[in-house]
Amino acid sequence: MKQRIKEKKEIPQDKAVSIFFNTVGILILIVEAYPLIYVLSASFSSSDAISLGKVYLWPVEFSMEGYKMLVQNSQILNGFKNSIIYMGLGVLLNMSLTMLLAFPLSRKELPGRNLITVFVAVTMYVSGGLIPTFLLVSKLELVDTLWGLILPTAISTTNMIIMRTYFNSTIPEELREAAFLDGCSYTKYFLRIVIPLSAPILAVIALYYAVDSWNTYFNALIYLRSTEKANLQLVLRDILLANQVSSGDGSYAENSKLGVTIKYAVIVVSCVPMLIVYPFVQRYFTKGVMIGSIKG
Repeated sequence: MKQRIKEKKEIPQDKAVSIFFNTVGILILIVEAYPLIYVLSASFSSSDAISLGKVYLWPVEFSMEGYKMLVQNSQILNGFKNSIIYMGLGVLLNMSLTMLLAFPLSRKELPGRNLITVFVAVTMYVSGGLIPTFLLVSKLELVDTLWGLILPTAISTTNMIIMRTYFNSTIPEELREAAFLDGCSYTKYFLRIVIPLSAPILAVIALYYAVDSWNTYFNALIYLRSTEKANLQLVLRDILLANQVSSGDGSYAENSKLGVTIKYAVIVVSCVPMLIVYPFVQRYFTKGVMIGSIKG
């Protein structure tokens, strides 16, 4: 009887706590979602409505002018194309190097494994800094090149450690022994067994690299010189700073108004690729990240 009375007393408290956290969660969602909704609404509003501050939640004086100008502007299209190229090649190189380092370090029979892991982990806390890195890239003649943007960030220590932990804790040792008894080499074991069984962590790490590459701004600002090689983030920066985009023979005032509209349109378009990719790898997040970061 006493236990039942205690349970009845605890139920209202649990409901109150649940209601409190649900309310706080909804408020946080509203605060975080409003800027996104505003940007989306502004991209579909007229430049006059945006300049006069009429846009709050829904599009005002619906207009597709910003997206039309975006399609017609060669600089934006070129930046979009460059970002896709940088991201595609970058993720391919990132994943290749990360897997090739993570798999050997996950094997206990690797001589000096702990020492190598320490050397790799040190790079998370100590780096050469901006000037030495730039001098190195410059000496290698990689400034204003595709590889100058990709190679300096070819591998992430954090992602490598997560992947190594996943290999070490998820792939059964008995599976390796059975494969080796059948005459399987380390290369075949890695390609035919480890990689197919590691789809969750590979999808998560690939998305991490893709997001980092797509949002690259500072490295592009430092290492890229010509406008033809600028990625979308640099183009967006120029638009945000200049607040105008060349649109023919229009006046400065007209171009400024169009710049306001196109600014929001570019922000929306720059988010679309990641929004398309994310739903396909979302189901891997809990399994991939939690196993790769906690176990082992």
